[in-house]
Amino acid sequence: MLKILQILGRKTINFIIELGQLGIFTVRVHRYFPNAWKSKHLVLKQMELVGNKSLPLVLLIGIFTGVISALQATSLFDKFNMMSIAKPFLGSSIATAIFTELSPVLTALVIAGRIGASMAAEIGTMKVTEQVDALEMMSIDKNRFLAMPRTMATLIMMPILVVFSYLVGLIGAYFLTLFKFDFTFYGFFESVQRFFKLKEIIIGLIKSSVFGGVTAIIGVHVGLKTTGGAEGVGNSTVRAFTLSAAAILFLDAIFGYFY
Repeated sequence: MLKILQILGRKTINFIIELGQLGIFTVRVHRYFPNAWKSKHLVLKQMELVGNKSLPLVLLIGIFTGVISALQATSLFDKFNMMSIAKPFLGSSIATAIFTELSPVLTALVIAGRIGASMAAEIGTMKVTEQVDALEMMSIDKNRFLAMPRTMATLIMMPILVVFSYLVGLIGAYFLTLFKFDFTFYGFFESVQRFFKLKEIIIGLIKSSVFGGVTAIIGVHVGLKTTGGAEGVGNSTVRAFTLSAAAILFLDAIFGYFY
């Protein structure tokens, strides 16, 4: 029993220490944001990787997000024979779920798996091959050169990717309701428009930007702490995705509590 408590205590202390290191690292990276225009070529390169290269996967996930959310909503009302009552409100309820929860969270998880893990692997490789040490010897701040462009690019591109996810999600939801329950185009989108609240989209975009920034920060932080050669790079890749996914879900719960 005592040994178990020792292990739990050690894990808790290590978690608190790393959380503090992550906070300090975040502050150091954000110091360079006001002068990001000086490194705009680095930011634009990362924006292409985060946005353009990830768009096909985001669109695919967005379509199935809409289809699945519509399937769950319609199946629930159909199970209790309430479809005729719920029909005028169905489009709006599906849109609300897509805008506030499903698209921001699922897009963030996709980016965490594709971009966050990639950042950890790339920077981890640079770390174990001493390229990061070479940057420091040339008086190049790794936080400005490696972390800031990736963080800013992800902060900017995540809301844009989520907007695309919104669009294809609604289209996917409409086609599901069309084929399964003969919804009309007007009936579905009139319900979305009638109960539409701009606040829902704004909250979703703010959440997505925060999720993107957290993913980039964790990916770079884990990459810079990589040790142990190729095996260490592999471990850092998995760890970056695991921590990013946990952080995204934790932050989503906080957003859900307050909004």
